[in-house]
Amino acid sequence: MSINKETILSDNAFLVSETDIKGTIIFANKQFCDVSEYTLEELIGKPHNLIRHEDMPAAAFKDLWETVKSGNVWQGYVKNKTKSGGFYWVYATIYPYKNDNNEQCYISIRRKPSLDEVKKHEQLYKSMR
Repeated sequence: MSINKETILSDNAFLVSETDIKGTIIFANKQFCDVSEYTLEELIGKPHNLIRHEDMPAAAFKDLWETVKSGNVWQGYVKNKTKSGGFYWVYATIYPYKNDNNEQCYISIRRKPSLDEVKKHEQLYKSMR
């Protein structure tokens, strides 16, 4: 078990996942699977909050969902948890889009955040809980 072990993303990391309107995972790229420690088969059909770290305040996700459901792009810093109980920080950008069946979906791309931003958001999120 890797409880509380931090995974630092590589400088060129590009984690991608897609969800349906309910937040159910419909796609994840290999880097997302590798960092989260889940296989694609373990992720598909599961709620994206499977990787939500308990340190993340509910208000951050409320803002995220209100933003994307209104058709706007959301960007922010997110602490996620790994399958083994560790964690990793990302700078996420989430885009709402309509799929080929005209159904609302969301695609999230993530990259490595700066250490300064992680420290800043770690403190901010502690103050919001």
